[in-house]
Amino acid sequence: MIRTITLAVLLASGACLHATAQAQDYPNKPVKIIVPWPPSGNVDITARTIAPALSDALGQQVVVENRAGAGGTIGTALVAKSAPDGYTLGLGSSGTITNAPAVYKTIPYDPNRDFTMVGPIQSVPIVLTAAPKTPVTTYKEFVELAKAKNGGLSVASAGNGSSNHLALELLMRQTHLKLTHVPYKGSGPAITDLLGSQVDAMMDQLTASIGHIREGRIKALAVTSKARSPLLPAVPTLAELGITGYEASTWTGIVGPAGMPPAVVEKLHAAIRKALSVEAVRERFRSMGVELMDMTQPEFAAYVRADYEKWRMLAKEGNIVIE
Repeated sequence: MIRTITLAVLLASGACLHATAQAQDYPNKPVKIIVPWPPSGNVDITARTIAPALSDALGQQVVVENRAGAGGTIGTALVAKSAPDGYTLGLGSSGTITNAPAVYKTIPYDPNRDFTMVGPIQSVPIVLTAAPKTPVTTYKEFVELAKAKNGGLSVASAGNGSSNHLALELLMRQTHLKLTHVPYKGSGPAITDLLGSQVDAMMDQLTASIGHIREGRIKALAVTSKARSPLLPAVPTLAELGITGYEASTWTGIVGPAGMPPAVVEKLHAAIRKALSVEAVRERFRSMGVELMDMTQPEFAAYVRADYEKWRMLAKEGNIVIE
């Protein structure tokens, strides 16, 4: 019996020493960040903005890989199923980590069980925009056109269960507007069709749309955040326009599979904070109208749990279920 206990203690000690050695050696090869969306959307832009500075902070190349599909859940599931060694990470977001699990009937991962929330990056408002040929320039005109079309006005999103999809659902629920939701496989292809006026309007993260808005290719009607964006000071919030209590924004952060060694998580979290302190990175994010998030790793994990619960309750109360 004593020999058995001694052996168990030795094995446990050996495992701890091995994990410590791995953490001290981490990273000794390139680190991959999976972006579960096509290029050009908010999540992809965020990953490619921080990746070079993260490479510098870690001393190893950080490679961004796009694995799109099923509203971002395919790439996110790959992260959940990867080895918990810190070499395969994901660019998590409200769309894939807290929104999709709240509305999909079945989903290949559990947001509370299958991930390690490594560190936050930024939050960003969503903007309601109109296509060039859509005959509106204000939210009031948008509402009038929507009522005239009685459900025929099409509004694009990055995909079923995405944060901008839920922002649209929340808008329809609180205003009783009838709109036709058109889900895409990411913001990039949706914006392409919006620019070509193949859809009437779009709900999208400001980061992906701001360039087209500034150049006058699409029209910003309202933002979904509590306050107006400094980048669009003339564009009102939906709350200002009479939709009391309306607020929807998105967050992004680095996530990994469950079971990552705590020391590796600490290294990655420190590297994220260091990368976000680089002035060129901060300036790039400022130009996109995002707010950098500064939280400890436990605070970030608690924030994500609370966000998931918020959207889960909204989906339940609004009977929003995606097959």
